[in-house]
Amino acid sequence: MDELKGKVALITGASRGIGAATALEMAKLGVKTMLVARSTEALAMIAKEIREIGGECETFACDVKHYHEFNNAFEACLDRFGDFDILVNNAGLIDPIARIEDSDPAQWCNVIDVNYKGVYHGIRAVTPYMKNKKSGVIVNVSSGAANSALEGWSHYCSSKAAALSLTQCADKEFRADGIRVVGLSPGTVATDMQLSIKKSGINPVSQLDPNAHIPASWAARAICWLCTENGDDYRGMDFSLKTEENKKKVGLII
Repeated sequence: MDELKGKVALITGASRGIGAATALEMAKLGVKTMLVARSTEALAMIAKEIREIGGECETFACDVKHYHEFNNAFEACLDRFGDFDILVNNAGLIDPIARIEDSDPAQWCNVIDVNYKGVYHGIRAVTPYMKNKKSGVIVNVSSGAANSALEGWSHYCSSKAAALSLTQCADKEFRADGIRVVGLSPGTVATDMQLSIKKSGINPVSQLDPNAHIPASWAARAICWLCTENGDDYRGMDFSLKTEENKKKVGLII
């Protein structure tokens, strides 16, 4: 992945899980990163790890459900690094898990704001710059839930389905401008989200053995792989890490 060296990336939800793992993986590959999340303390810890291995990064407190905050984060990234190449739309929520009749409308809509509108806000903020530059990569972290219905996950499934549609629409609008828009469906990943899912006891996913979940570092490797020319074949769609074939393509297994 030598072609990523020297690139500039903005990663949302970078304080933990897939976002934090992606930030560390990109740092190892020589990518300069703007780490975005709501928790400044958690971001500072990830930034410290990156700097300890010689990586270059900055942090920015931002709630992706507010466009002006996302745009401010992007502007800060440009000010700090002088260029921009990669957006990783990773921020996402699943709590509170509940059947529709038991759900709280405000909390349900909050998940939609982050998982769906947050992706739109990212695409809207960065594409004018990418279009002018005639290059750029946007990776939207998706889920198998985008293509399936699960009890208790109405907010999560519908928001991920909507985000997948955004991936498809953005590809149609920006492919001719040299912008690659692709999704990653990593499967179940060993993150804090799985703790909430397990605790809920709702639907078969909550019953999975913890050993069934892949490490966040695998999802991070896949994101970086999609940021290279390898991602060209998956424009406008979700690349799934559930298959052995795709794990081999990324180099996660032999």
